[in-house]
Amino acid sequence: MALTENETTPHTGYVPHYFLRGDPFASKLSKEADIIAAFYICIIGIMSATGNGYVLYMTFKRKTKLKPPELMTVNLALFDFGISVTGKPFFVVSSFSHRWLFGWEGCRFYGWAGFFFGCGSLITMTIVSLDRYLKICHLRYGTWFKRHHAFLALVFIWLYAAFWATMPLVGWGNYAPEPFGTSCTLDWWLAQASISGQSFVMAILFFCLIFPTIIIVFSYIMIIFKVKSSAKEVSHFDTRNKSSHTLEMKLTKVAMLICAGFLIAWIPYAVVSVWSAFGEHDSVPIPVSVVPTLLAKSSAMYNPIIYQVIDCKYSCAKSCCFRKRKHYNSSRFYTISAAVKDAPANDAPANIEM
Repeated sequence: MALTENETTPHTGYVPHYFLRGDPFASKLSKEADIIAAFYICIIGIMSATGNGYVLYMTFKRKTKLKPPELMTVNLALFDFGISVTGKPFFVVSSFSHRWLFGWEGCRFYGWAGFFFGCGSLITMTIVSLDRYLKICHLRYGTWFKRHHAFLALVFIWLYAAFWATMPLVGWGNYAPEPFGTSCTLDWWLAQASISGQSFVMAILFFCLIFPTIIIVFSYIMIIFKVKSSAKEVSHFDTRNKSSHTLEMKLTKVAMLICAGFLIAWIPYAVVSVWSAFGEHDSVPIPVSVVPTLLAKSSAMYNPIIYQVIDCKYSCAKSCCFRKRKHYNSSRFYTISAAVKDAPANDAPANIEM
């Protein structure tokens, strides 16, 4: 049974961490630290919302021309945009006020939104990594992956994220204040309260972090082995096939960068949360617990930067070509999973050097 603000001590004798220091929503940091955190998240939020909003705007302009795998990129930008506009303002306002201002209902909404959009981003990247793996290692895959397959994948992602994010709201798990008071998250500390709490924490860890991460790592390891084993074959391709293969590999590298950025941002937070949940009380000092939280909240900002850097390199590569090429009216910086168009060899996309 999830603990609420009215249940400070269940029959097991467990007392939630947020009731051990008085007001659960009072900041446990100094005012100076809260102000620094607020400015940091404010900058992160503006950059993330602007960058991902621009990605969505660009894709909306050419929505009828999107290839099936490109829909995954749009979905990733949508999740990143969502976490920026629904979560960052709550944290910024509360940090400037030196306490959480939105009560328990606001805490649950903030926790739900953060988990829903974060989980959705990770599962989207998992699907993208599988797409890259099948595209590179199983060549016939690209011939049958159609638009309706992409939409089915999108439905699965949204239902998957919604299911796990909603479980704490219906009694399996809970959302609770962070130890430092001005933010909310999954109640990892329920693992110390009951078997149900332990099952909740373990299920969340496996299905929303460990399992997707295993798929991502497996996909890119298999791609690396495939590339090494087929290096000689590529040298014998004709110009068109070689250009297509090169573009596929560049897009794969972009997807790898995006997945790596997300995992680097979130894994420290997961480690600290699990350590706090299963360790002794105050085993992680409050000031230390803030750093992984701030790092995790910055994850939505990285992807538009990666897209833009790749787009700049792509533009530079085109400008250095001596032969005439077809002009592309729209930027492809948001395409991390696109299939290569069937085009004449002299219209092959320019190589993107990573």
